[in-house]
Amino acid sequence: MRTAASAHYLPVGGAHLYVREIGVGPPVVVLHGGPDFDHCYLLPELDELAAACRLIYYDQRGRGRSAPAVQVADVSIESEVADLDRLRQHLGLTTVTLLGHSWGGVVAMEYAIAHPELVSQLLLLGTAPASAAEAERLFRHWRVSRTESELEQLARIAATPAFRDGDPAADIEYYRVHYRNAVRRPQDLDRLAARFRAHFDAPGVRLARAIEQRLYEQTWDVSGYDLVPKLAALPTPATVLHGEHDIVPLDMAARIADAMPQGRLVVLPECAHFPFLDDPALVRNVVAGLLGTSD
Repeated sequence: MRTAASAHYLPVGGAHLYVREIGVGPPVVVLHGGPDFDHCYLLPELDELAAACRLIYYDQRGRGRSAPAVQVADVSIESEVADLDRLRQHLGLTTVTLLGHSWGGVVAMEYAIAHPELVSQLLLLGTAPASAAEAERLFRHWRVSRTESELEQLARIAATPAFRDGDPAADIEYYRVHYRNAVRRPQDLDRLAARFRAHFDAPGVRLARAIEQRLYEQTWDVSGYDLVPKLAALPTPATVLHGEHDIVPLDMAARIADAMPQGRLVVLPECAHFPFLDDPALVRNVVAGLLGTSD
């Protein structure tokens, strides 16, 4: 049975995290991607899981409705982990199941490595790479997979004053091109791109971009950054769910799954980087099975 969604703010050391809950059953904390987005792009499709569990979304510090009063320097990979643990404590959870999408997978892995005793299950959906070397390979892959027309469009949009100022409409236009290969159905692209900035104004976009750059500087820009060796000591049951056509190459997801003693890779057929858009029923059924709440 699905309950109505509820929302509240959680104070976390000078900031307030926007938290949204829906559903009944085992609690699952959802970590959105970006890292310059909020959780809005996951909705409404990911809410399909509310029939099988209690979903807990939150906007990460400095993004979306968790942006007020936040400065760029307030955010670090350490603060991301600390905020997640504060949320766990606030919810009264001894342990937590984490569902991380894209960059949210990196945050989920960082948290599980820091607090392995507090994570009951790790679910990585279309996860971003776990190392600096693979992130660089991913960016090269993106560059060579674009057409000349797409590269020209991205450069043209990025050069406009509106985009540089953080105008959400210009950002949406950019993401329509940037994520063209990340969805299976072209009609999904406009809806998805609009969601990325549904709760952002221009200062919020500029802040989120700066936070994204700061987080990259602390992870993917660090020579030798690699979570995989640390995952080898992780006792947590973990499932890497990856779309057959994800823009993140499948071998990157497989490396993460293979590293964990209780890790496994589940390939989602006919899905790309946003499987909850491509086949929400499939994602619901797979996750429900992992949680033990399927019919």
